[in-house]
Formats: sequence, structure tokens, C-alpha cells
Amino acid sequence: MGLNYEELDFRQTSLGDLMLRRRRLLQLGGIEIYEVKLGESFLMSSLFHEAESQLSKLGLGVLEHDNLDVVIGGLGLGYTAVSALEDNRVSSLVIVEYMEGVIEWHQNGLVPMGKTITGDARCRIVNADFFKLSRDVFKNFNPDHPEKKYDAILLDIDHKPTHVLNQTNTRFYSEKGLKELTQHLKPGGVFALWADGEPEASFTSHLKTVFESAESHTIEFDNPIIGGLSDGAVYVARVSL
Repeated sequence: MGLNYEELDFRQTSLGDLMLRRRRLLQLGGIEIYEVKLGESFLMSSLFHEAESQLSKLGLGVLEHDNLDVVIGGLGLGYTAVSALEDNRVSSLVIVEYMEGVIEWHQNGLVPMGKTITGDARCRIVNADFFKLSRDVFKNFNPDHPEKKYDAILLDIDHKPTHVLNQTNTRFYSEKGLKELTQHLKPGGVFALWADGEPEASFTSHLKTVFESAESHTIEFDNPIIGGLSDGAVYVARVSL
């Protein structure tokens, strides 16, 4: 890597300019981090990924059986997917990613998690709009098995339900949108959601109007940039058996 900064990929998308970059942080001993920007917003950083990993651990952790069929909405840098694949009970994993460029980063080995994900036979990456697929209650997220239902659906796309990347995503978080999602779950299936910042009690209550149960978790992680702790949220909701 030349100097302390390298732009690995840049492309225009319908949601804005998408950039993958690698930086060396001299203030942290020269460690390399990967960052993703969309327009003027930072989407993710390899420096902060504990909440994304916990999304899989907490979402799958409430399930007590084997041979889990799982969907992840949003590929990103791959931390949620790798965490799911570390669970030996997962027999199939479908990752739905809207941006073709993000998929190519993993396929071409531009990001550290890429080969782990693309080299796992349990994993299928689908280039599609997760929210659009969720609306279709007659088909599911895998075009090869449109009738299949899932044990868990894990979502890591928007910053939070009230801070979305595209305004059309807002519909998904409504009662109608969440009820459509439940049609893709097996009895006792789980929906888990990552969000930035602390959990919002109002959204946990909203989930309870659709699901049999719902709870929220605060994920604290070290933030060496500010010299303290930062928070992420994971919501876990479950349909009835």
C-alpha cells in the first residue's frame, strides 16, 4: 500500500458514489483498516465490527435446533456472514446484496473476508434488493428455491429504521412490511436487525406488535478514535412456533 491511504475501488451507483478504501492508522500503531463510503456517508469500517458479528450470534443463539437455513440482508465487509458461517448448525446461507460492486470486492479478494465467504459451499450470494424480495410473499430470497422458508433472517443494511439509505426502505419497517417478512420464516423463526447507536425502546415495542416476542441488546465496543466506548444495537424478534 502506497503511503497511508489507498483507494481500492470507486464506482457510481443509483444510491451515490461507492468507495472502498484501505488506510493505515499511524495513531494506532500503523494497523490497516478497510472503509466503505456511500456518497458522503461512512457505511462501515473494519475497525468497528463487533455489533455486526453479534447480529449473527444473538440472532442464531435463540434457535435450539440444527440444519439452520439463514438469510442475511447486506454483505458489507462480511462480518455478519462470517459470524453466521462459524455456527456449525448453519446448513445454508443466502446473502442478498444490492450493490454489485460489494459482491465483486469479495469475489476478487479485495476485502479480507472475501475468500472465507465465497469459498464456503453453504453460501450463496444473490445480487438483488432485499426489501423488494421481502415484499413478495409468494417467493423467497433464493431464486433456485423460491418456495423455501428460513429459520433466521438477519438484516444489516440501513443505519437504523429511522435513518435509511433509501427512503423506499422505510416501508419495510412498517407493520405491513414486517408482516410480509414473517411470511418468509419457519414457525419459531427469528428476525434480527443491526442498528447504529443504542436500541430504541419504541422500535422494540413496534416489533412486538408483529412478532410473538422481541428484545433489544446494546453492544458496546472500544472506539480507539475517540478513546472510549461506542454503542451498536441488535434487535431480535421471533414468530410463534
